[in-house]
Amino acid sequence: MTPRIRRCARLAWGFTLIELMVVLVVIGILAALIVPNVIERAEEARVTAARTDINNLMQALKLYKLDNQRFPTSEQGLDALVHKPTAAPTPPNWKPYVDKLPNDPWGHPYQYLNPGVKGEIDVFSFGADGKPGGEGKDADIGSWQ
Repeated sequence: MTPRIRRCARLAWGFTLIELMVVLVVIGILAALIVPNVIERAEEARVTAARTDINNLMQALKLYKLDNQRFPTSEQGLDALVHKPTAAPTPPNWKPYVDKLPNDPWGHPYQYLNPGVKGEIDVFSFGADGKPGGEGKDADIGSWQ
């Protein structure tokens, strides 16, 4: 093969600008269709994680009540599941019920009320905005749901 034929063969192996533009447009269209669905799924996963955490905390609180004949007070809070409360009423049969308290998927601490507004006790997250109320991703997620 002569050098000129080799050079021409090498040039023929590349892509034209139009072919590259078509590929980029196709990738852009696919991204526009897929990315919103992926972002929505991430938010759904956060809500599901919050519900799972709340259910786990509720189970730990029920074990606390079985051992100590009462739920922790609002002042003692969820920390009573990790550290023995020193404030009255002190639990007679306390033991650690969780290793550590999780934060909600948005980085805020879970809230606890005893007596609860929507049940005997309430464990809840304020959602993405960290404020009471809201709609969509900012809606409160609680043990009453």
